[in-house]
Amino acid sequence: MLFYTVIIINIKSKSYMENQNKPHVAINAQYIKDLSFENPESPASFAKVTSAPKIDLALDVQVKKIEEDNYEVVLKITSKATHEKTSLFVVELEYAGLFTVKDCAEEAQREQILLIYCPNLIFPFARRVIADLTRDGGYQPLMINPIDFASLYLQQKNNKAS
Repeated sequence: MLFYTVIIINIKSKSYMENQNKPHVAINAQYIKDLSFENPESPASFAKVTSAPKIDLALDVQVKKIEEDNYEVVLKITSKATHEKTSLFVVELEYAGLFTVKDCAEEAQREQILLIYCPNLIFPFARRVIADLTRDGGYQPLMINPIDFASLYLQQKNNKAS
């Protein structure tokens, strides 16, 4: 009869122990929550455009706590294109991600993760949806420049403090 002795040695590296005190962020899902594309003057608007249209862009980030450590982060992006007095298109997108955020030492740290880090993760996907939608609507793809969510966060914090 053979017997095996199993010895389990639990040695954790210094870097492993340091990471135990850092927040854990996981993206569980990402999805289109709401989407609208209006092309009110088509097909006449295609012939009227002789120069680059004026593009107005609005962005909002909203966070909703779903349950313990789970949050929905929603990017609301609205874009309106006009040429002279003609409305070319209106795009409204709510793109969301469902995130788990654990082990935050302070509430301020959790807020920064939810309003800076999480939007940075889902923004490229929202940007692609808008580019594809405007292209499919008959226009050049609307390529939104990358957004500095950290600067927006600090600007909003400063506005609230004023």
